[in-house]
Amino acid sequence: MKLTRLFASALAFASMTGAAGLARAAEIEFWYGNTGVVEQAILESCAAFNAGQTRDKVNCIGQGNYEVAMQKAIAAYRAKKSPVLMQFFDAGTVDLMMSGAVEPVSTVLPAVNWKDYLGGARSFYETAKGELLSQPYNGSTLILYGNRDMLSKAGIDRLPTTYEALIEDARKLKAAGIACPFVTDGHPWRVLEQFAARHGVAIASRHNGYDGLDAVYTFNKGPVATHLQNLKTWRDEGLIRLGQDSKAGKYDAAYNTGECAMMEGSTGGYGAAYKALGDKVMIALAPIYEGKSRHNTLIGGASIWIMKGHSAAEIDAAKAFLDFLRRDDQQIEFAGKTGYLPMTGTALAALKASGKASDPHYATAEIGVASLDQPATEDSRGVRLGFYVQFRDIFMKETQKAFNGEKPMQQALDDAAQQGNELLRRFEKTYSGVAMQ
Repeated sequence: MKLTRLFASALAFASMTGAAGLARAAEIEFWYGNTGVVEQAILESCAAFNAGQTRDKVNCIGQGNYEVAMQKAIAAYRAKKSPVLMQFFDAGTVDLMMSGAVEPVSTVLPAVNWKDYLGGARSFYETAKGELLSQPYNGSTLILYGNRDMLSKAGIDRLPTTYEALIEDARKLKAAGIACPFVTDGHPWRVLEQFAARHGVAIASRHNGYDGLDAVYTFNKGPVATHLQNLKTWRDEGLIRLGQDSKAGKYDAAYNTGECAMMEGSTGGYGAAYKALGDKVMIALAPIYEGKSRHNTLIGGASIWIMKGHSAAEIDAAKAFLDFLRRDDQQIEFAGKTGYLPMTGTALAALKASGKASDPHYATAEIGVASLDQPATEDSRGVRLGFYVQFRDIFMKETQKAFNGEKPMQQALDDAAQQGNELLRRFEKTYSGVAMQ
């Protein structure tokens, strides 16, 4: 009889705790902006999280690309239908920071050792007070890619470290019958932001906007302007191609299909390149000009933000998913599948201890971290410029006109700076009286 009562009590307790568990359970959405190899890795992470526990569920929903994802998230937030977790790319950081639509992850998860994150990632996403706004996720940076077989045809056995050497190699490749020695798309992340950071120069005053909303663009003179003019000259000489010049139609596809011998690209593209070319892929630090000191490149890719306006149970589910993604094994697995970098010191140490660091799948970890860890300056922390997503479009539009011969490159850069400054003044007016965090 006693056993029966005990059994009944146990059932009642299990029922109560089960009910409490169900009451806490939440199903949340995580929006992201990647496709291809990276999207597959994200979906596998989501499936592993859902399979590993029963309390919460995360639905990972692709939005096509970073820009579209950001537009949809802003519209959803205004309609009070935003996802709990949102992946935003680096260019949207200051817009989100000023929007008031997000909760800093270091506030929601105060027990996490956020200082374990790589310095370049932390500084990009933290406030002046040291609050980390979002959890770095698919962190990347710029590196140089080469095709071992194509370079070998020109007698080249290692990648160049300077632009002067790169163009010398491009001439050798062309002489060896390689029609596309080097390919780029002229995107500002590659030819403006990463170029300026590793050369230790600013693209805008006030340390790229970190010191105030009254910054103005300055990239239209100095090393950046010289580099853009050089790219135009080298393209006219047939030493480099833009993506639209290639048979593949896109710069990374032109490299991955073996059409072009070299490109500057994100570590996040390594997974797709290695899948296509295997051991032909060579990687190295992105080149600098002779006589210049090398500084750190910027963290790229994206981070995960917690959107305001959700219940405690939904926030608990978000915290559990962020904890899962932050685990060493998950960071290492994601890096091996994509080429993105492990983001914490403990994950990097675990990767080295695992013996996988020499595996070609993890080749970007050493070079990517080395690039991020070069000596930093006040101008290589990152970009804090409002409406920067729109500015990138302006930069692309104007410089493409120069590449196509519609206007001189200097005029294109001046026009881009002028239009960019108009955006900055609109942003400054929009957030008048709101202090930069």
